[in-house]
Amino acid sequence: MSTVFPDGFLWGVAFAANQAEGSYDADGKGLSQADVVPFGKDLDYVDLHEAMSPSPERIARAVETPGIAGYPKRNGSQHYTHWEEDVELFAELGIRALRMSIAWTRIFPTGVETEPNEAGLAFYERLFTRLRERGIEPVVTMSHYEMPLHLVTEYDGWAGREVVTHFERYARTIITRYRGLVKYWLTFNEINTTTIEPYTGGGVVNSGVGDRTQRAHQALHHQYVASALATTLVHEIDPDAQVGCMLARMLHYPASSDPRDVQQAQHDNDLNLSHTDVQVRGAYPGIVRRFWRDSGIEVRMAPGDEQILAAGTVDFLSFSYYMTLVSAVDPSKYGATGGNLFSTIKNPHLPTSEWGWHLDPVGIRIALTDLWTRYQVPLFIVENGLGASDTVEADGSIRDEYRIDYMQKHLTQVAEAVADGVELMGYTCWGGIDIVSASTSQMTKRYGVIHVDLDDHGQGTGARTPKASFHWYRELIANNGAQLVID
Repeated sequence: MSTVFPDGFLWGVAFAANQAEGSYDADGKGLSQADVVPFGKDLDYVDLHEAMSPSPERIARAVETPGIAGYPKRNGSQHYTHWEEDVELFAELGIRALRMSIAWTRIFPTGVETEPNEAGLAFYERLFTRLRERGIEPVVTMSHYEMPLHLVTEYDGWAGREVVTHFERYARTIITRYRGLVKYWLTFNEINTTTIEPYTGGGVVNSGVGDRTQRAHQALHHQYVASALATTLVHEIDPDAQVGCMLARMLHYPASSDPRDVQQAQHDNDLNLSHTDVQVRGAYPGIVRRFWRDSGIEVRMAPGDEQILAAGTVDFLSFSYYMTLVSAVDPSKYGATGGNLFSTIKNPHLPTSEWGWHLDPVGIRIALTDLWTRYQVPLFIVENGLGASDTVEADGSIRDEYRIDYMQKHLTQVAEAVADGVELMGYTCWGGIDIVSASTSQMTKRYGVIHVDLDDHGQGTGARTPKASFHWYRELIANNGAQLVID
């Protein structure tokens, strides 16, 4: 069987420290912003967003609440204590890359220390070393929806310029320590989330004080600066390593052929891609500056910020892809509804997942083609997967044919894009092992090809069991995607 995927293609899986590791207070780790986000499975659309953006009062109550009860990310998938078993399962799966993140609070528990926590540094050194021994490249995100809670309460998260300095120290520490162990770095996960969910993406608290939209855009600018500084540090400290940005690609279709709807979709797409414009091209596009003017937003820039952005452009562009959205000048004409994360117009041509996300395999090919045409830099799909309620059969098996169907359809479209000439570095499915959901903080919204025996309340053995999708993906990796049939 022939394959369109190049030799060395980075097939893999992906997860985040705040959703997988658990052991939230072990070995000197400090509290992170994720550790105070409560369980939100049964909340409606509005209340879920409130839970994801806790007030100072809710944060204070969470800090005073010990243990994992009500705060599932504190327990995660117990990867911190099961990491050796997990690595062996990943090696059995045959992956060539593990996209993961470092918990900032394991290295600098409050974010303001001048000396790092050696126990945290040593943990990741052991993990990276073992991965490389098993032929697996670590693809490491510096900040994945997780920052020290102290920086949130002290500086309003990334809205405070001081956080740039603290992040730069953290970045320098991990880049130096893992020189030669980490070849691929990502700076911020889904950096555009800061303007969608300011607390999740940027630690900007729902305090009721000041214009939160203004603060979110200020936080985003500080993240851009920090990302550029970290990129420059990688290039200086470890010239053999590469750095990528990371975008939640939100592809918008027009609701109709009305030119105004088409223009609205173009506008929404350009705003989404403005985040990669800054990090790949090194400057804000005009559409952002006009958006600031039209919205009354004033982003303060320090002298030299624009030069930092220009000097710190990334080597490749990574992104997540889960769904597509629909745009219209007047969404009410089309019956906008609240989904799991977004209020969006229902696309009548697409089915939805159990959590209301549009399932659109063709969209991933469109997204790849658009990104390649726009930037002409290597691309990397670092998140793509299906959240579903899996059932453990009487014999202990998990027959998740729906996940296989999802991956088959999406990867066939990925193969089409590669055949079209898109330069793609790799594909890491979300999330390898079952993890706590970023949005609802539930374990029963499962993404893994490996089942983890834990429920929404952290009860269970923590045992790992490969699902049917594990065996399907292992065969696909072994054949470098050759069984994907393209036109």
